[in-house]
Amino acid sequence: MKKGLKFFLSLLIIPILILNSCNYQKENHMIFGKLENGDNVYKYLLKNNTCQVEVITYGGIITSIKVPDLNSNLTDIVLGFNNLESYLQGHPYFGAIVGRFANRIDNGSFSINNVDYNLALNNNGTSLHGGLKGFDKVNWNVISYDSINHSYIKLNYLSQHMDEGYPGNLNIYVTYSLNENNELLVDYEAQTDQSTIINLTQHSYFNLSGESSGDILDHELQLNANAFLPVNEKIIPTGEIKNVNDTPFDFRKGKKIGRDIYHENTQLKLGNGYDHCWVLDNYNKQLRKVAELYSNETSIKMEVYTDLPGIQLYTGNFLDGSLNSKKGKKYVNRSGLCLETQFFPNSPNNQSFPSTILEPGMKFASRTSFKFTTFKK
Repeated sequence: MKKGLKFFLSLLIIPILILNSCNYQKENHMIFGKLENGDNVYKYLLKNNTCQVEVITYGGIITSIKVPDLNSNLTDIVLGFNNLESYLQGHPYFGAIVGRFANRIDNGSFSINNVDYNLALNNNGTSLHGGLKGFDKVNWNVISYDSINHSYIKLNYLSQHMDEGYPGNLNIYVTYSLNENNELLVDYEAQTDQSTIINLTQHSYFNLSGESSGDILDHELQLNANAFLPVNEKIIPTGEIKNVNDTPFDFRKGKKIGRDIYHENTQLKLGNGYDHCWVLDNYNKQLRKVAELYSNETSIKMEVYTDLPGIQLYTGNFLDGSLNSKKGKKYVNRSGLCLETQFFPNSPNNQSFPSTILEPGMKFASRTSFKFTTFKK
């Protein structure tokens, strides 16, 4: 049997799984809104004894993460909206699953096996976060959901061959799990029937002081990274892997986001702040701790674990107060930050970077974890 036929036959099980999961969904989800084509967008709840996470099927978006502060008050720590219409009107990837290729590809072009592929240019001469209609703008299928303990939800999307210019039928699963250790696990799985590229990430904007509390400049961040990737005027890595010594990009010992962000530095000017990928230490495709974020206001700490080689720190540089928060305030400049675990930007065009090619017969699998605790410094 041909490989392509095998691949498609394997996909026939998906509708069956979806039907089997409907018994769970009827009593354990709510309609969040309706798309223009008439499809419903559903919202699901994950919870344990102390934390709550809300996920919608549109974009696989995490709309809310509520964790206790030092006084046990539940605090919503991610930016987003209360209704589907606000997401549909346009937003900077709040809480979404991003792909097929997270971050930027220069000139929207790459080659695999001497075949050239061209993508839509949607950001300053680059293809950003999967193009015009990336995974953040599709309605994902719910394959399974823990309706009893509310501990996990598994989403699926089949990105068809040449979707947004990418080769291969790519079948993707993303599972969000919340355990009793207050860890939000994000598990990615994917398979393809043709050689393709893949780079997935979770694009939540975090503000550990609360999503409507102002900027994150007082947050303390520590990154386990001795190097970062300098960029050009298109925010494309130059190819250099630069040591963070004596630069504003040194977060190894931890420091406040605002300490160096306004320094006279060419890289900070190009990014309008931090919008760079750090080269994480000890990359061996195994899960390890890579970052720690802390709010002095709420005493909430978030630890980030991943098996990927890079993390993009984006400090909400283009938030301008035009978007309303969930509490009716405004998302001002730097009112949230992203810690996007991923492969390096523009990897398909840089052979010295870790490969992002996925071949038929291979299975892509990756995990990122966000762990929440409180303590007083």
